[in-house]
Amino acid sequence: MRKATSAESSISERPISYEPRRLAEWINPTGAKKVHSLVDKVYKQTNLHMAWLKVKENNGSGGVDNQTILDFEGNLTENLQRLHDELKNGTYKAEPVRQHKIPKAGQPGKFRKLGIPTIYDRVCQQALKNRLEPIFEATFDEASFGYRQGRSTKDALRKVWKELESGNCWIVDADLEDFFGTADHEKVLTLLNQQVSDGSVLKLVKQMLKAGCMTDVELVPTETGVPQGGVVSPLISNVLLTPFDKEMRRMGYSFTRYADDWIVTCKTLAEAQAALKFAGKVLTKLGVKLHPNKTRIVHVIKGFEFLGFKIKRGGGSLRLSPDKISGKTKAGMIYAYPKDQSIKGFMDKVRLRTKRKAGISTWQLVQDLNPLIRGWGIYYCKANVRKLFARLKGWIIRRIWSHRFKRWANTGWKKLPDKVLYEKYGLVKLTSLIPSLQR
Repeated sequence: MRKATSAESSISERPISYEPRRLAEWINPTGAKKVHSLVDKVYKQTNLHMAWLKVKENNGSGGVDNQTILDFEGNLTENLQRLHDELKNGTYKAEPVRQHKIPKAGQPGKFRKLGIPTIYDRVCQQALKNRLEPIFEATFDEASFGYRQGRSTKDALRKVWKELESGNCWIVDADLEDFFGTADHEKVLTLLNQQVSDGSVLKLVKQMLKAGCMTDVELVPTETGVPQGGVVSPLISNVLLTPFDKEMRRMGYSFTRYADDWIVTCKTLAEAQAALKFAGKVLTKLGVKLHPNKTRIVHVIKGFEFLGFKIKRGGGSLRLSPDKISGKTKAGMIYAYPKDQSIKGFMDKVRLRTKRKAGISTWQLVQDLNPLIRGWGIYYCKANVRKLFARLKGWIIRRIWSHRFKRWANTGWKKLPDKVLYEKYGLVKLTSLIPSLQR
C-alpha cells in the first residue's frame, strides 16, 4: 500500500465541512507555489507562431475590424512582431468582440450570442491559453470533461452510464442560467490568482473580459460574462466551475460536468434533493445561478437529456418472449436516443442544403451533405438508432430526388436509384455507420 505524503495526510485529517469553502481554498488548497513570471513566455515568438497556426487551423471569421485569416497571414511577420512588442511593453489593448447570433435549435425566436474576437486578439488569446492551460489542467477535477485534451462527450456519457447501471436511478438534471453572460469577473481573477501571480497576465485576462461587445447598433460594455466564442473562454469557464466540481465530489456525489452542462446521479430521491440544494449554495457563492425552469429532479424511467441524448430506462415487458430475442435487448434496460431538438436540427440542415432552387449539381450536393451526415451519424451511432437511421436514410434520398427533379413526387427511384447514389456519387449511408451493422 502506498504511503501517504505529508500534504495528503494533512488534507485527509481536515474535518469535513458541509458548507462551501473559501475561494482561495478551491484552486490551491495546499498553498503550493504560484507561477510568478509568465508574460514573457506568452509573448515569446515561438509561442505566438504556434498560436497563429492554431487560429489558422480553426479558420474562423473576422471580428469588428473585418480582417480575415488571409489578411492577417498577408502581413504575418509584422503582425506577430507588433503583438510581441505590445505584450512586452504592456501597450496591448483588446478590441471589442463582434456579436453574432445563432438560432437555438427547436427554440424559435431565441438565439445564442457568440462574441467573436478579431484575428489579432484570437492569436493573443491562444498564446495566453498555451501557457495557462498546463498550469490549471492539473487543478481540474476528474468529473470535468468539457474543453480538456483527451476527454470527450463520450467519456462523460460512459461515466454516467456506469452510474445508472450501478443503481443510481434519481437524476439531478440541471442547467445554468446564462452562464457565459453572467460569470463574475472578480471571482474569475481571484481563482486565476491562486495559481498565477503575474500581474501582467491577470491584467491581460481582465482586459479581454472587459473589452466590450459590438452589436449591430452600439458598443455594449461587458461588466460580467465570458465571451462565448473567445479562444480562452472555455479555459476560464473551467477555472470558474472547478470549485463547483471539487465541492460536489468532496460531498461524495456522483457528479459529471461537461462545460456548463452537468448532472448528478443518486440512489434515492432524498439524496438528489440534498445534492441540488448543496449545488445551489456553491453556485451562488461563485456568482452563478441555476435556471429555474430547466432544473429538475427526475427518475431514470421518466428519462433525462444530457449532451444531446435522451437517456431512459425502459418500462414494462417486451412484446416478444425471451427465447425469440437474439440480441441483448431485455426488459428494463437503459437506452439512449438522440433528443428531439437534435433530430430536428439535423433535418433542418439537410433541408437547407437540398432546396429545389439550390443551383448545384447532384454530385456537389452529395459532397455538401456527406460531412453533415457523417458527423451527426458518428456521434449518435452507438445509441438505439437503427429504426431512426433507416427512416432518415430514406428521407435523405427523397430530398436528393426532390432537388434533382424539382418536385417531391417523382420517379427518382427509377432514374436515380439509391444504389447509384451510394456507389457512384459516394453518398454516406447513415445505417452503415452503426458499428453492429458494419461489414
